[in-house]
Amino acid sequence: MTSPIGHAPPRTGSTGGGWGVLVLLCLAQFMLIIDITVVQVALPTIGDDLGLGREALTWVVTTYTLCFGGLMVLGGRLADAFGARGTLLAGLAVFTAASLVCGLAGSGAMLIAGRAAQGVGAALLSPSALAVITTAFHGERRGRALGVWAAIGGTGAALGVLLGGVLTEGPGWTWVFFVNVPIGLLVLAVVPAVVPSIPGRRERVDVPGALVVTVATALLIYGLVTAGEAGWGAAGTLSPLAGAVVLYALFVVIERSVRSPLMRAETLARRPVLSGTFVMLLATGLMLGLFFLSSLYLQHVLGFSALRTGLTFLPVAVAITIGAQLGGHLIGKVGGRPVAVAAFVLTAAGAALMTRISPDADAYTTLLPGFVLAALGIGPAFVTATTTTMANIPPGENGVASGVINTFHELGGSIGVAVVSTVAAASLVPGSAAGVSGFVSGLTVCAVAAGVAAVVSSVLVPPGKPTGTFVGHGH
Repeated sequence: MTSPIGHAPPRTGSTGGGWGVLVLLCLAQFMLIIDITVVQVALPTIGDDLGLGREALTWVVTTYTLCFGGLMVLGGRLADAFGARGTLLAGLAVFTAASLVCGLAGSGAMLIAGRAAQGVGAALLSPSALAVITTAFHGERRGRALGVWAAIGGTGAALGVLLGGVLTEGPGWTWVFFVNVPIGLLVLAVVPAVVPSIPGRRERVDVPGALVVTVATALLIYGLVTAGEAGWGAAGTLSPLAGAVVLYALFVVIERSVRSPLMRAETLARRPVLSGTFVMLLATGLMLGLFFLSSLYLQHVLGFSALRTGLTFLPVAVAITIGAQLGGHLIGKVGGRPVAVAAFVLTAAGAALMTRISPDADAYTTLLPGFVLAALGIGPAFVTATTTTMANIPPGENGVASGVINTFHELGGSIGVAVVSTVAAASLVPGSAAGVSGFVSGLTVCAVAAGVAAVVSSVLVPPGKPTGTFVGHGH
């Protein structure tokens, strides 16, 4: 079985792979996944305490997923080159220290810097932990271990929204980050004793390519966020967008010239990879965009507490997991294309139902039913993106292709939040007289984007049923 991350499958070692190792690594991965959703519930409180506006709150969410996704393939390459255990320990140390910085942050700048460092740590930790698992387990045990690993994503999303509400309402939003510190220190102390050492291959690592693509995406997000106030024709909007285009072009040049590129152009141009990245980008962007808008609407407009918001989101997170399970079963029966189309149609219908919100509306009869329906569609889209790609890619390109898909999972969230933040800008300004019109506009854009994605998927997603067994994306 190939490793579903952006580096080549690790060599099989002699270690037997105890389940204690799996528990330890899944605990570390659990922290990374929770940090994607846990902050969503705490956002309004963070904004009030630190005096952060729309742009800063957008960066609190997007900076983490930007660095996580933009550097993930590089993290996999570093694990291959210098050894998985050492890279894992380095990533865990960075993530733990960054979590402490976030909890101690007294300003938006410090918090965003801490979130960036968290993303760097996550990009090192996640692929190296997966490399350890694929090396430490063999045969059927490896399949079961990867199944547990994939399930961590859905569980983390569900518990993240609940934990965000509990911690924010209880000891305060800072504990959304502080809770990672004792867990990180515990895992750091135990890893050297139980995780086998995996020697690296000392191969060249494409650091310039990773940095260029990450900066390019950061400029893209900056331009999108700036457009909310400055307008689409302003220099502050067009300059970073133009810079992003130039750097993406430079990235292509770098990848064609280096000996060990992060992403080979011929792999990126393959239809299954284009399809997978498109579906993953849209699905993640829609998911985090809807969470972002809903959290601010519930707490700023309807006056929900953080805990009540987290409880309201719980069925949404569960619906994503259920949808992913259903999607995994249906793909084997009817193929990926109809599942992708149906997934985005459900998401579009759900987002459209969410537009019925108003300052006096009951969230449980307007926002929540639509959000649950959209979530049931987003889950199968995640699985479709991974499964249809890996089933239609030559074996020698599996590592690169899956790395690209995982990268676009994180980057999609960053771009999605930036887009809805810009569209809904009028309602995201504290004390705004715009009411919910901005929220409605943002939800409408999500519905339209999902509808367009359904149409594109009907042509782009490869037809037919996938062959073999693949572990679906667990986020």
